[in-house]
Amino acid sequence: MIEVENLSVVFGHGAKTVHAVRGITFHVAAGEVFGLVGESGSGKSTVLRALCGLAPASAGRIAIAGEMQGKRRDRAFYKRVQMVFQDPYASLHPRHTVDRILSEPIAIHGLGDADARIDSALADVGLGPTFRFRYPHQLSGGQRQRVAIARALILEPKILLLDEPTSSLDVSVQAEILNLLTRLKREHGLTYVLVSHNLAVIAHMCARLVVMNAGRIVEEMTVDQLRAGAPREAYTRQLLRASIGYDRAAAAEMVTFD
Repeated sequence: MIEVENLSVVFGHGAKTVHAVRGITFHVAAGEVFGLVGESGSGKSTVLRALCGLAPASAGRIAIAGEMQGKRRDRAFYKRVQMVFQDPYASLHPRHTVDRILSEPIAIHGLGDADARIDSALADVGLGPTFRFRYPHQLSGGQRQRVAIARALILEPKILLLDEPTSSLDVSVQAEILNLLTRLKREHGLTYVLVSHNLAVIAHMCARLVVMNAGRIVEEMTVDQLRAGAPREAYTRQLLRASIGYDRAAAAEMVTFD
């Protein structure tokens, strides 16, 4: 469903050049949940933005369902691929009601039956019709993220790009959202690319993952290998150790990988 070959993303020029992504390659099968994991600044979110056209690819190729993607994406692409961002409060217009937020993609793509689509999308994410005319500030963090997921689903895509979809939520709400995403994948036959720095979230959701550092892929592995604590690379072992919790001795041994 997704093919990425030698993808690079570069921002800026001259002395201000930043190589955010450096020649990465991975493939995602239809119906798979594929993880991108790494510390902050590793380039994982930039990969998602390059996939959906929000960040320009400097080199390499991206293909979705066998179709090569250029710098500009057409409307058909966005009916197939949608993104859910990390902070639902920032990604939802604060002066728009839920109804308007969900109506906008329907109007842009010229789809009919707006009322039925909105009610269906809200029901899919566990929100009733009473939420239609509320504003984002009237919702909890978990409810806002459900609205963001509903907005992504309303065009009936086949691929969801999930950028740290639970990191800004309380732990109990994180579990609810992850279970919701698992159910939606099963019911709608979706393919996910999930970005997270949380290895527990990746282990819960994904079958395969890549570990990123400084814009590069350090290692590709299965979740079974992750759970067994058997990564090949030192950086992955360090990341795994850090995810268990703070340890003074472990912190003292941390090294920087370039």
